[in-house]
Amino acid sequence: MTTARTLGGYAPGRLTTHRTPGDIHGVTRALRHSGRKINLVPTMGALHEGHRALIRNARRTPGATVTVVSIFVNPLQFGAGEDLERYPRPLEADLQACQEEGAELVFLPGVEDMYPEGADTTVVPGQRGDVLEGAFRPGHFAGVLTVVAKLFHIVAPDTAFFGEKDYQQLRLVTKMAKDLDIPTAVVGVPTVREPDGLALSSRNVYLSPDERGRAVTLHRALTAGAAISAEGPDAVLAAANAVLAEEPALKVEYLALTDPDLGPSPQPGQRARLLVAARIGSTRLIDNVSVQL
Repeated sequence: MTTARTLGGYAPGRLTTHRTPGDIHGVTRALRHSGRKINLVPTMGALHEGHRALIRNARRTPGATVTVVSIFVNPLQFGAGEDLERYPRPLEADLQACQEEGAELVFLPGVEDMYPEGADTTVVPGQRGDVLEGAFRPGHFAGVLTVVAKLFHIVAPDTAFFGEKDYQQLRLVTKMAKDLDIPTAVVGVPTVREPDGLALSSRNVYLSPDERGRAVTLHRALTAGAAISAEGPDAVLAAANAVLAEEPALKVEYLALTDPDLGPSPQPGQRARLLVAARIGSTRLIDNVSVQL
């Protein structure tokens, strides 16, 4: 019989933390050998209700599953002048959230654990990584895919859960797993929003009260575009752009309508994705919705 001791201290219903890749890999390997399935929720911390929804979805997976939450502020996905140093890191609150949602393992590596001295191999995102977020944040998705690939190999999850708010990230991670034959199923979880529609994000804490009120314009624009989707792609973009133009405080970086795999030409009668990115003050926000043309 497998005991908690042989599983690296794991015990059902008790949250344990692990700081090195070897530690967490040893625990998840032992759990798999005991017949458990491993679910992974990769995060950069500053957990909010959206992250909690990811954990709850992982916990609802049928069968004998164990949920692992990784918390790692990944320097490779931050560009020059971005908010790496000020990115929120409320570790105690994050661990409390993990415990409340029933996660059983938390992986808390340091930068030196994930990127030992001399490590310089990265994952190339491909052409879908050069558009939208990739165009405005060069190198961002190479950093994202590199850390996700490492987490997939370290934790070896059966399933990993990602939010649809970062839709381009979700599609690229899904494609990476397929292209590189990584045996992890990638599951997207719908965006969690405030009552007025603002998508939850760890960066929302940067918004002043005035900026917070203006930021909901992004969701209003997406909703306006989706509402007239039957009139075709041009009408969708025109309606969304009209709403964005009503808020001069927003500095729009892109508004795009793509096919579900981020291709440039969604076809009438098919599903599409309407995506937007904008800055308000010093804060950069993204959002997206599904559209039925």
